[in-house]
Amino acid sequence: MNLCLFDLDDTLIPLDSDHAWGEFVISLGWVEEGSFRRRNDAFYAQYKAGRLDIHAYIAFATEPLRERGPAAAAAAHAQFMREVIEPQLRPQALALVREHQSRGDLVALVTATNDFVTAPIARAFGIDALIAVRLEQGPGGTITGCIAGTPSYREGKVVRVGEWLAEGGHDWGDFERISVYSDSPNDLPLLERATDPVATNPTPALETVARERGWRILRLFE
Repeated sequence: MNLCLFDLDDTLIPLDSDHAWGEFVISLGWVEEGSFRRRNDAFYAQYKAGRLDIHAYIAFATEPLRERGPAAAAAAHAQFMREVIEPQLRPQALALVREHQSRGDLVALVTATNDFVTAPIARAFGIDALIAVRLEQGPGGTITGCIAGTPSYREGKVVRVGEWLAEGGHDWGDFERISVYSDSPNDLPLLERATDPVATNPTPALETVARERGWRILRLFE
């Protein structure tokens, strides 16, 4: 069996779902537009620079959800999927996922975006295994604003994948081939675990690394 790990944002979809959710929250009128956008954009810039305080970001990003509760959050996300995400599900990305699944690969979506935002997106791709930032939940499924366990961000992705593999009775060394698809240098710790790292729609920084190391470069959205 081979292993295939996909990043999500700007890899399988041509946008950042985390940042897009923030913009969607603004469009719903749930937050004060100016101050929320400034903070959302600032956190996004930190992420792209590889220095995101992910705990602070989750506390910020989940505040509108905590104020409205699970039912309103679920209804808003269904609208988000219809209006924002589904138009961005490209045939070539769906076909790439299906290609690995048809080979019998063990496939997972591994993302630094939280599980509230990404679980429906994983289902849209037909990927059963989602490794995302786990939002801590309180009574009745309420979101607390904290992260449960290790965040799947940078080195944390390697930790979380290892935990997931162990839960299924596997280890990194069980696989003849390990494919990792990502656009971001934040995922270098995971890409370096791969036998087949694929810089997918790469940022200039990741493309430089990929060319230096002879990694495959894939542009899904050109």
